[in-house]
Formats: sequence, C-alpha cells, structure tokens
Amino acid sequence: MGEALRPVVGVIPARYGSTRLSGKVLADLGGRTLIRRVYDRAVLARGLDSVLVATDDERVLREALAFGARVALTSRDHRSGTDRIAEAVGSSAPEAGSIINIQGDEPFLDPATIDAIVDAMPRDPDAIWTAVAPLADPALLERPEVVKAAMAADGRILYFSRAAIPHVRADRSATGLHWHHIGVYGYSRPMLDRFVEMEESPLERAEGLEQLRALEAGIAIRAVKVATAAGGIDTQEDLDRARLRFTDEAPRGGRE
Repeated sequence: MGEALRPVVGVIPARYGSTRLSGKVLADLGGRTLIRRVYDRAVLARGLDSVLVATDDERVLREALAFGARVALTSRDHRSGTDRIAEAVGSSAPEAGSIINIQGDEPFLDPATIDAIVDAMPRDPDAIWTAVAPLADPALLERPEVVKAAMAADGRILYFSRAAIPHVRADRSATGLHWHHIGVYGYSRPMLDRFVEMEESPLERAEGLEQLRALEAGIAIRAVKVATAAGGIDTQEDLDRARLRFTDEAPRGGRE
C-alpha cells in the first residue's frame, strides 16, 4: 500500500483577523501564544517531516520566528485557509509531496490524529483525508461553530454542516450517527493545487465551510475515526475555557 508522498509538511494557517475572535492566534494560554501551542502539538507528530506556519500578519510572523518556527508571510486576500496554505507551500515548501492542514486554533490537538491521517492517506491517494470523533454531547449539536459530519459505512464523508446532522426523529435511535469533524486535512500536492483552482461553491458559501467545495466537485473526502475531538477556539468563551486548562502550568513566556 505504500506511504504518503514525502516529504509530508504540516502547515498551520494562522490568519490574524479571525471573524469571531480577531487576534486569537496571539492570545496568551498559560504563558505561550495560541499559535505556539498549536505548533508545539504539531511538531510531536511522527508522520510530519516539517511544520510551516502560514500567516498574513507581521505580528504573527515575528512571534513564529521568535519561537523558532519555519514561517511564510502570505496575502491577506485568501478566501480560505487552504488557499493560504497553497501560497505558503509554493513559496516556502516547494518540496512537499503531501500536506497536512492543521488549524491554527487547536491547542489541544492530539499529534496521533495527525499521524492517523498520514498513515491512512495511501489507502486512497486521490482523496482528501480528515478526522472525526463521536459527538455525544447533545449541546454541541446545536453549536454552529462545531462542525458535524455525516458519514458512509466505509468512512467516506457524505456532508459537513454547522447544523445538527443527521436529524433524528423522536422515535428513532441516534446511536453512532453524530460525528464531530476535526479540522485537520491531508492531501497530496496535486490535490492541493486542484482544490485551490476551483471556484468557491454554492454550499461552501452557504455554510462557510471550504471542504464542501471538494464534495460539490465530486472529490472524495474520507475520515479516520479517533476517540475524542480536542476542541478548537472559536469564541471568547472557548478561549476562557482553554486558559483554565493551562492554569496549573508555570508561566513560561512566549519566547523561551
């Protein structure tokens, strides 16, 4: 079956002006910035040959350089994180054979999730790969920032939505049907290039989910199942909860 095309480069898109929480990538979490926390998790993944931060802001660039990251400064005008990744790879990691898109707001991401995607990619090299976890908390179903996935028996994604999918009738069981999408993607370099050449799709615009561009174009997205979703930082409440998880750590500063 082989392995993912090498080198495998993890890229962290880190836009400063986030829609719901601007500047969050530089927010402090227990003495380290959010972007550094994400980077620290990514570099633990054994399946990555290198990690690159892709940002549109000089402040994030300076922070990434200060903690020793490889970093690319990109345009502010990209419509999605994947478009930003494509520019960063073209300018700063042209050697990449496979790319892992690691969201810049996931400070608790399990490196094993990245490795599971890298390991799975050779099973269908023409697909985009991602990860899902069981969604057991009913309250999360109603949160639009928590993306849900509907999935076929073979792991192929049927649809992503911010809505609670699938809808389950009151007289039916929901056991095993609700999946929390984890925003990590794996694709070959040719697939990345193909994706960013496509026009934004109607469902993508409606839901604000770039992965729907691929589904509408007939590209298979396949998922690996992991035990839990770490949870990203989309709102001030998410940031406050994340800070509580670091309260037991001694402040170490963002540039040690």
